[in-house]
Amino acid sequence: MKPFVHLAEGGYQPFTFHGSDKTWLYIVLVAGVIGILAGLNLMRSVLAADQGSAKMREIATAIQEGAEAFLSRQFKTIAIIVVPLAIAIYFTGTKVVDEMNSVVMSSSENGLWRVVCFLVGAAFSGLTGYIGMSTAVRGNVRTAAAAVATQRTKEALRVAFRTGAVTGLLCVGLGLVGAAGIFLVFQNSATTVLVGFAFGASLLALFMRVGGGIFTKAADVGADLVGKVEAGIPEDDPRNAATIADNVGDNVGDCAGMAADLFESYVITIISALILGYAATGKSTSLLFPLIIPAIGVIASIIGVYAVSSRDSDKNALQPINRGVWLSSIITIVASYFVARYYVGETKVFLAVLAGVGLSLLASFITEYFTSTERTPVKEIAESAKTGPATTVLSGIAFGLESSFWAVLSIVLALAAGIGLGGGDVKQTLYYVSLIGIGLLSTAGMIVSEDSFGPVSDNSAGVAEMAGEFEGNTERVLVSLDAVGNTTKAITKGVAIGSAVIAAVALFASFIETAGSQLNLTGDVFQQLPINIADPKTFIAGLIGGSVAFLFSALAIRAVGRSAGTVVQEVRRQFREHPGIMDYTEKPEYGKVIAICTAASQRELATPALLAILTPVAVGFGLGYLALGGFLAAAIITGQLMANTLSNAGGAWDNAKKFIEDGFGGGKGSEVHKAAVIGDTVGDPFKDTAGPALNPLIKVMNLVSLLILPVVITQESHTGVRYGIAASASVIVLAAILWSKRGTVSMGD
Repeated sequence: MKPFVHLAEGGYQPFTFHGSDKTWLYIVLVAGVIGILAGLNLMRSVLAADQGSAKMREIATAIQEGAEAFLSRQFKTIAIIVVPLAIAIYFTGTKVVDEMNSVVMSSSENGLWRVVCFLVGAAFSGLTGYIGMSTAVRGNVRTAAAAVATQRTKEALRVAFRTGAVTGLLCVGLGLVGAAGIFLVFQNSATTVLVGFAFGASLLALFMRVGGGIFTKAADVGADLVGKVEAGIPEDDPRNAATIADNVGDNVGDCAGMAADLFESYVITIISALILGYAATGKSTSLLFPLIIPAIGVIASIIGVYAVSSRDSDKNALQPINRGVWLSSIITIVASYFVARYYVGETKVFLAVLAGVGLSLLASFITEYFTSTERTPVKEIAESAKTGPATTVLSGIAFGLESSFWAVLSIVLALAAGIGLGGGDVKQTLYYVSLIGIGLLSTAGMIVSEDSFGPVSDNSAGVAEMAGEFEGNTERVLVSLDAVGNTTKAITKGVAIGSAVIAAVALFASFIETAGSQLNLTGDVFQQLPINIADPKTFIAGLIGGSVAFLFSALAIRAVGRSAGTVVQEVRRQFREHPGIMDYTEKPEYGKVIAICTAASQRELATPALLAILTPVAVGFGLGYLALGGFLAAAIITGQLMANTLSNAGGAWDNAKKFIEDGFGGGKGSEVHKAAVIGDTVGDPFKDTAGPALNPLIKVMNLVSLLILPVVITQESHTGVRYGIAASASVIVLAAILWSKRGTVSMGD
């Protein structure tokens, strides 16, 4: 038996590049660079567009300054957390040996490069979010100006979607350059440091999602409760002190947060496929294929973006967007077939990619069905609003719960395709599952573009309304874009949730492989390391894992409620102390509400972050590595179900409100509308805070488990050390939870 050595995630992969392998790798890098350049070119064209009237520019500047102030504070907070985590990651470094047991990378070297990759992943994720937000707050006023100047959907859609595409193309470009660049530099040892890159991206996504989500929904809920419900004024009325903060929140939550979220999904999906590629087939072509398909997707996404153009025959802006999505998907499918057939030399890998693209389209359809104003669920929720807020809330929750079933079924079908392609071989099956994830996110450039289009269109309507330009065809165009934007945001959330599950499954496989390496097992490690739910430790860990999604959601929603309470009090104070606000003789103090939301989002960030990072530590060291596997399995399942329920229920409530505002049931100001506003208010933290944040939560816990696994196994016999670490992590998490349960701010006078 060979001597015991520490092996990192994926281990040393003894492949050798042949023929065109390196050429393909350079093509991948070039495709990533093209994606970045295309995004920058779109940014230039967006910034060159007309900014409208002086009043519109003034409002847009206020939104821009608020968003940049928030992100500046957010990044400072994150930096405080990243530094100790980087130190901890260094000590997770493991010795890497080749097939001859020669040391390729020492533990200290591996730890150092993991830290470097961790910081690069965090920086890329943060950069994607920042540029996306920065472009969005400039694109909103230009979209509004286009609608005012032309009174046509075509021109406004063009500006709004290309603004979103800046984020989309930079996301995939940076992700591909990062993953392929690290692979090119480290080659056979790449998978041992790529996990650091993935963790950096995931951590930033979690922070951006939670922090941005708390900000945006605290402002949104506060604005709705005092403005629409109490004062009876329109959604984006400039007399509401929370209006600017609400518009700021759209950008920091949906643009910056979603960009970081899908960036990390994109990166993790690629990395998991790289880890499994060579292990499954022993061929360098299988290793490179997961990089080539995203490269194709980048080019296809660029073509799809430029193809989005409204026609006179279109019923709404969703039709031209869908044409762009279908075009990019078809290009990806056709090109993938030829690469699979003539480079890899088999069609099964193509079928896996095809299943992933199919899953993306199916997930989009399911989400669109449950959240679109054109579909039955939204219309039924609007109908239920005729009998009051209670039935509105009940109807939305029911459709959210139902949507989870269909979303899970679509993922089951995709995973079944992977099982069929694997033919009973576990490693082959898992490789095909990872390729399904690659197919799912192959057109991530279009997916992120769709998502970022949502807050841009929402903000453009707000800018126009606050500037007094919201009337006639301008209102019709911008309201239509806003409704479609709500649907595209919901659709992309559905795809993001699906990608999180697929990526988590692949990461879970890496977890088992890593455990096998650490235990020096040979042969099929999946047979030798079964996770037995009948084992009391594993069952307990499963219960904890299953409950984490519920606790995390509760923390996020409570944070929104507490922060919204403070906003409500501030807006009420301004109305009470400055009565001239209502007749426009006094100006609201927008900055105070922005400051409240910024401070609240940073204060509330700590507990969810500690829960995600330390819960796997407590379970792993306290109950063992097999129990940790049970914890992850349960967390993946419940996290997916909860994410779909929250996101789709919230999206359905939002569009039911807009359906009523278009004239159903009496329109704006009616009792039916007031009931729908209550439903939308309940749904806001569901769809924009808790639901989306569950995606990075799942992957952060998976990656933390991977990083600590070698230490967990080596300390198995040192019960004192194990239990000490587990107890310390548990105490910190429990203390943070108790702190988060401090009294909610009263919303009364």
